[in-house]
Amino acid sequence: MVIYSIWNNKGGTGKTSLSFQAVTRFAELNPEKKILVVDLCPQANLTEIFLGGQEGSGSEKLLLNQGQIPRRSIGGYFDARLKSPYSAPNFVGRDFICLPNEFNSAIATNIDLICGDALLELQAIAMNTLANADIPGVNSWLGIIDWLKELLDQVDYDYVFIDTNPSFSMYTQIGLAASHRVILPVMADDSSRRAIQNAFSLIYGLKLPSEVYKNYTFAKKLNDAGRSLPMMHLIVKNRLTQYMGTSSAYNAALTGIEKDLAELISLHPQYFTFTDPVAGSVDVRDFGTTGVVAFARGCPFSKMPHGKLTVSGKRINVRADYKENMIKTIDELVARI
Repeated sequence: MVIYSIWNNKGGTGKTSLSFQAVTRFAELNPEKKILVVDLCPQANLTEIFLGGQEGSGSEKLLLNQGQIPRRSIGGYFDARLKSPYSAPNFVGRDFICLPNEFNSAIATNIDLICGDALLELQAIAMNTLANADIPGVNSWLGIIDWLKELLDQVDYDYVFIDTNPSFSMYTQIGLAASHRVILPVMADDSSRRAIQNAFSLIYGLKLPSEVYKNYTFAKKLNDAGRSLPMMHLIVKNRLTQYMGTSSAYNAALTGIEKDLAELISLHPQYFTFTDPVAGSVDVRDFGTTGVVAFARGCPFSKMPHGKLTVSGKRINVRADYKENMIKTIDELVARI
């Protein structure tokens, strides 16, 4: 089982849209592989897309899953863990997993899903309290941080993709701790350059503003417990221009991102699956109207028709050449997974 987290603590990087298109295409191109998607974000936007999007009543189907007994979502599983925080209770992992193809025929049958849940925000308060409890003989932080790992240990998949919240909250740390690899989507701008630096501080404890933070980092806690950190696998540079490749307006920021990556790889190669920025980066062009329509219809680019399509009662034109460009872009990303 190979487990990926798709994460950036900066919002607005196109993470959810990229996650949906990349995972659905990966599943189509690898039909023999069993794939699980975990929506570890309280907004549950990825879940709603998988279940049909706005046009396919994805939000209603999410509520249907959350209304099952037990609650069929990541929030339902965490509810069970709140009752037994430091040792796994008896549970059936499949109880919290749904089959998105049953709700949205555009999704490949080899994808399963653990739905997102707004309960995560409330649960995070309890998680933080439990993780900081002083219990003799118990590593309370590790007991909480392993919740998702213990669920994944019970199920059988070839690949797991965890969509995370743009934060470093407790549930995000739970996802990262369960992962082998991280895919980091960024925008081609200076704020994303800073976000990359911040990401390495948060996950690996690098370039901290003061030594006072060193003993409290995610990396130190995980290493002290004898656990490995996830490795940085791919930097996805998102929102590049549609026709001209990398926009000249973004060139300075992109150069800065590559320079920062080269320095980090040189100093800390153990945190990377690649040895140079070019090998570990992929450019993704702006999805534009094609992406908006696909998002609203819960449809992978490869399954979406072109021409006039209805979204919110309006007819929107999706050009065939635009759609083919998007498929090519996603295929280039999928080839690096």
